[in-house]
Amino acid sequence: MSKTTNKFAPEVRERAVRMVLDPEGDYPSRWAAITSIAAKIGCSGHTLLEWVKKAEVNIGKRAGRTGRQTEGIGA
Repeated sequence: MSKTTNKFAPEVRERAVRMVLDPEGDYPSRWAAITSIAAKIGCSGHTLLEWVKKAEVNIGKRAGRTGRQTEGIGA
C-alpha cells in the first residue's frame, strides 16, 4: 500500500490525461501541454507525466505492465 494519499479523484486524473493526449497538437511539445494542464489542476508536471505514461501503457501505446497485470503483486 502506498504511504501517500492521492488527493486527486480518478475522474480528475483521467480528464487531465485526456487533455494531454487529445489536443497535443495545440502545444509546441508534450511537456508544454503537461505543464500547462498540471498548473490548471494543481499538480506537478512530473506527476501528470507519470499519469500519462501509465495511461499509455494501459492502452498499449507504451511498453510496460498494465495496472491489471500488476494487481496482486506484493499482496
